[in-house]
Amino acid sequence: MPRTSRPKRARSGEIRIPAAEPFPLAGRLDLLAFETEARAKGYRCVAGIDEAGRGPLAGPVVAAAVILPPDAVLDGLTDSKLLTPSQRERWFEQIRVCAIAWSVAAVSEREIDELNILQATRKAMKQAVELLSHTPDYLLIDGTCPIEVEIPQLCIKKGDRRSLSVAAASVLAKVTRDRIMDAAHRLYPQYGFDRNKGYGSPAHLRALRIYGCCPVHRKSFGPVREVDPKAAREGRLPFPE
Repeated sequence: MPRTSRPKRARSGEIRIPAAEPFPLAGRLDLLAFETEARAKGYRCVAGIDEAGRGPLAGPVVAAAVILPPDAVLDGLTDSKLLTPSQRERWFEQIRVCAIAWSVAAVSEREIDELNILQATRKAMKQAVELLSHTPDYLLIDGTCPIEVEIPQLCIKKGDRRSLSVAAASVLAKVTRDRIMDAAHRLYPQYGFDRNKGYGSPAHLRALRIYGCCPVHRKSFGPVREVDPKAAREGRLPFPE
């Protein structure tokens, strides 16, 4: 059987995750290990940060920040992508009740086109941190890109499966963005935003070819650029500007 490294216990008693550790799924490791290590170093207000909506062809990118109490018990919480919609909705309510502080921020599709998706994502994450009612002194960020704030931070690959705070942020961001796309569906039902949430599903791409793009599409994204951008303005559909 393949050998895997185990978390090493430092002298002070905190758990340290070896750099060689493969991205563990929820349940393999203590999901508060990163938070515990940060507090062992003297940080007292640790926030988890995550985003939803980097890949879709339409709608905003949404980021969330969550500060959980040190003794938080949220058994079963993990990466929002591994949860069903009904599970996410239940966790959404429970996280907001449990959290010391939480916030959500969105950067629109127009700003995404102006900035590019990476910079728009970092902007949303920064805004989420700044909107917290409690100022964090340490950040745990899903992914590999730090954000431009004067707060110590740690970027964690697959952080939404390795940190409880980041997992909580992933749920708040995902549920908020899904609700935004459900609202967009009521305006532009031809694209099936209630089902695809703006991602490039075959049905969504087919609708783009038939109807062109609508105001919530990201015009800088390849599949949207390839369709006729004048379709909405030429009156095929009554899109409001």
